[in-house]
Amino acid sequence: MATEILMPALSPTMEEGTLAKWLVKEGDTVKSGDIMAEIETDKATMEFEAVDEGIVGKILVAEGSAGVKVNTPIAVLLEEGEDASAIKTAPAEAAAPKAEAAAASKDTATAAPAASKSTGARIFASPLARRIAVEKGIDLTQITGSGPHGRIVKADVEGAKPAAAPVAAPPAPAASAAPASGATADTVKKMFADREYEEVTLDGMRRTIAARLTEAKQTIPHFYLRRDVQLDALMAFRATLNKQLEGRGIKLSVNDFIIKACANALQAVPDCNAVWAGDRILKLKPSDVAVAVAIEGGLFTPVLRDAHQKSLSTLSAEMKDLASRAKTKKLAPHEYQGGSFAISNLGMMGVDNFDAVINPPHGSILAVGAGVKKPVVNGDGEIAVATVMSMTLSVDHRVIDGALGAQFLQAVIDNLENPMSMLA
Repeated sequence: MATEILMPALSPTMEEGTLAKWLVKEGDTVKSGDIMAEIETDKATMEFEAVDEGIVGKILVAEGSAGVKVNTPIAVLLEEGEDASAIKTAPAEAAAPKAEAAAASKDTATAAPAASKSTGARIFASPLARRIAVEKGIDLTQITGSGPHGRIVKADVEGAKPAAAPVAAPPAPAASAAPASGATADTVKKMFADREYEEVTLDGMRRTIAARLTEAKQTIPHFYLRRDVQLDALMAFRATLNKQLEGRGIKLSVNDFIIKACANALQAVPDCNAVWAGDRILKLKPSDVAVAVAIEGGLFTPVLRDAHQKSLSTLSAEMKDLASRAKTKKLAPHEYQGGSFAISNLGMMGVDNFDAVINPPHGSILAVGAGVKKPVVNGDGEIAVATVMSMTLSVDHRVIDGALGAQFLQAVIDNLENPMSMLA
């Protein structure tokens, strides 16, 4: 029986993607684990593996097609001896509306458990496994997948027992009207009808950034804590270390020290190592520090996991690797998702200070400005010149209160002003 291959969800937040490149052609034989295509998400280009074996009977979505919704048919896989001419598949662009209509019909009510978990989380299953589940009345939420990344495959459902008949749920209350999201494109374009402009279509990354930042500013109660830190001791210590590490080809940046200082501070003030989880707070044990990396058209926040346990040279090498692969969109989802805290450093661009927007579900983000020479009053009450860097901690008040945030920021400053302590 012909099996539809659907556009996969390659990350928990993926809703649509671009089919960048087919690595198979019609008539090719594939088996589970073979790479079939390269798919661009809003953040990365990833390889898509076959989860069933068969012959590629028909390719439904051409290379370069953008905005392909998750679970839209992109190809058809045939079993041995099947004829491609017998394939009857709805066009890709019509698949989503038809799927919605089918889900609403009475005849497919028993298939509802196979579509998603009761919590709303997406289930990763092959098309063949989904079809067998529907035919047998099997609840996929009760199945543990043995395929790649926990995907449910044919073998997982063949021996499973049918689920009990679902109890009809009471009708859901009508959704309230969505709040206005600003002027429409046509309204804005009319305002500039007599002016010359270039219209830039939003790609997946830009749409995701716009949605997440809008969510952050509308739903997160931000407050801001500002402090200055003197960097002279750190700059001297860094110069000494870099001279000693020169033979190994290692050159530490100020940002490497900031990452380490924040990682250690999250351990010193563990209540700040936390994220907002809807109706509760999750307190993390390791210091997983995200660092904003600007790329063309947007940004990534790759995560340095267990940063408190790593040396400065290890953090430096790992950060360089992540930043390099971020610029070519080669990061895997687990490399830019997670963490409880982020750093956004615009100091190298000459920005003195700024307020960063929290990246949900993080509890806070540190905005780092440039280190500049300024007059200061030293411990003897005399005016001296020091290298001073401004930092602003944006805090989610649902997760961290003011005094706790101030305690964390002080811990960061203590680490930076006494850099040798970070090696202990």
